[in-house]
Amino acid sequence: MNITLIYFDFPFWRAEVSRIALFMGGVDFNDRRIGSEEFQRVKANGYLDDGTFMPFRQCPVLVVDGVSIAQTGAIARLCGKLANLYPNNNNLLAARIDQFIDFLTDLNSLISFSGKDVSEEQKLLNRKNLAAGELKRKLCILEGNISESDPWVTGSEISIADIAIWRTMGWMVSGTVDGFPKNLLEEFPKIKRVCKSVDTHPKVLEWISLTYPRNYSRGSFE
Repeated sequence: MNITLIYFDFPFWRAEVSRIALFMGGVDFNDRRIGSEEFQRVKANGYLDDGTFMPFRQCPVLVVDGVSIAQTGAIARLCGKLANLYPNNNNLLAARIDQFIDFLTDLNSLISFSGKDVSEEQKLLNRKNLAAGELKRKLCILEGNISESDPWVTGSEISIADIAIWRTMGWMVSGTVDGFPKNLLEEFPKIKRVCKSVDTHPKVLEWISLTYPRNYSRGSFE
């Protein structure tokens, strides 16, 4: 199986979940990272410069034996299956994992919308209100859906849901999202517990050492 994962050259959760899943599962893949100029051409014509088809003119895209697959959730599920981090024969468990991926997509949309087509001053105000209001409400809901006793969000085994939560929360508290405080997770010990467990996983640490910029802040979960 020939696999290429296409995204930008930074560890954002939309691609990082799948990158790490494949790495953890020992699945060989080409980690292709494109620049902004090539992406502008993708948006205009739907193809990379080498002719690779980009279905919805967005990133990430996973190419498997010449077939291009778009959308974060679809890519993460397939990579999770290949890496044994997503079930192949347990529909209920798969749906439980799916709900977290979709929930994080909702959070991502909330954050993106808060800074769209507004001044820097208005963006900061929007983010401040979001962090104290709707985002906090969403994080309370996420906290309530994490078990007190299970080590991972869907039970005794790590899955792509845990990786997705870790990377999304890490991005939010890293200081790179303008207007969000670094102590955003202070009131959410179960979210922090899951994030810290992923953050200290040996294979995740290995991936970080191989691919993350030296001074990159992935957020603190203490």
